[in-house]
Amino acid sequence: MKHRGLVLLGALGVIWGIPYLLIKVAVEEISPEMLVLARTAIAGLVLLPVVVWRRELFGVFRHWKALLAYTAAEIVFPWYFISAAETRLASSTAGLLLAAIPLAGVGVAFLLGRPERLGRWNWTGIVLGILGVAAIVGLDVAGSDLVGVALLAVAVVGYALGPAILSRWLGEVPPLGVTVASLLIAAIVYIPVVSIAGSWPTAWPSTPVVASVVALALVCSGVAFLIFFALIREVGPVRATVVAYINPAVAVLAGVLVLGEPITVWTVVGFVLVILGSYLVTMRPAARRLVVPVEAEP
Repeated sequence: MKHRGLVLLGALGVIWGIPYLLIKVAVEEISPEMLVLARTAIAGLVLLPVVVWRRELFGVFRHWKALLAYTAAEIVFPWYFISAAETRLASSTAGLLLAAIPLAGVGVAFLLGRPERLGRWNWTGIVLGILGVAAIVGLDVAGSDLVGVALLAVAVVGYALGPAILSRWLGEVPPLGVTVASLLIAAIVYIPVVSIAGSWPTAWPSTPVVASVVALALVCSGVAFLIFFALIREVGPVRATVVAYINPAVAVLAGVLVLGEPITVWTVVGFVLVILGSYLVTMRPAARRLVVPVEAEP
């Protein structure tokens, strides 16, 4: 990988590793649904002039069924469930459990009728990944909040399903156009959700919360997507999946260093097993490359 590719990869790994910290800060004062609305609206409106100028937006709506399915799988459900989970779990735990997305990608491919050919190392990766998740949930979380774990499980499935929809039905559509359209659709969806839930803020949030929301929208969504597509152009979609192994490490470090979240031996064991398992799942089988979805940003 060339220097430019390494720089883009490192930048994206950090940017997509810190949302868990920022979400944890934001949900201390605003509801998960309000956070999703703010993130999607700000990011979508900031990126809108870019896709309009590049004429990459309006053609997306010709594929409106696939677009709605992708939006639901990639943004509407995962962003809410991750935010809701972080009202119960540490940000580092959320980041670690979401590292299991490549494992879920194997199951999604099977359900969509496109099962991948798995070699022995791929099966080994699945087993190790499951053991890693079990270590985190059973020994680190220790059953203290299985509701939060279940919420993250929904996000994992959504993040595994989103790229599959994108690849199968939106492969010929400009990806940035799909992203901006999805952000704006999600924002529209969450306006009535926030109203029905009565989640409009009654007071202006504190400076750390406002800064977290703005950073989530502008940096972790807007800038991150631009870097992601640049990374794909530079190194290709398969090699770009390496970013999925950087994010959890950043999430753990951010949670420990900034929020003072505890790190246990089972956190380390689970982290190693999940990352190693995800890596083995993405290895090339003997005759055919196994392609799994990149972890989307939370």
